[in-house]
Amino acid sequence: MQYVYPVILRPEEEDSGFIISFPDVPEALTSGDTREEALFEAVDALVGALGGYVELRLPIPTPSAIEPEQDAVVLPALTAAKLALYTAMREQSVTNVALAERLGVSETIVRRLVHPDHRSKIERVEQALAVLGKRLVVEAA
Repeated sequence: MQYVYPVILRPEEEDSGFIISFPDVPEALTSGDTREEALFEAVDALVGALGGYVELRLPIPTPSAIEPEQDAVVLPALTAAKLALYTAMREQSVTNVALAERLGVSETIVRRLVHPDHRSKIERVEQALAVLGKRLVVEAA
């Protein structure tokens, strides 16, 4: 799956700033004084909201199609890899403990591997994906 989410960018009524929301992730809201600042802040808002989905063990929302006139937010590569791992684990009903056993690491390490806010080496995430029969593919757009 590609982790590219459409955004709704609205001018604020009271100020000259902008408000950003995500149709697929309603918990992710942010704003900025300029359009560019709002779009920059949108990445953090989206990562934070999706981290909440992981903590609550909810499925990660699939991004809807991006219309030609819409802006989009592309998740950082490591975050996308972590969400792909989390999603693969959910699809295969693999627990943190079970994946930890397959990888020969502690459950704490797996918990960190799937959480978007934790710094991890992408090689570790790739290794975990491989154990689940998945590959990480990075595409330049």
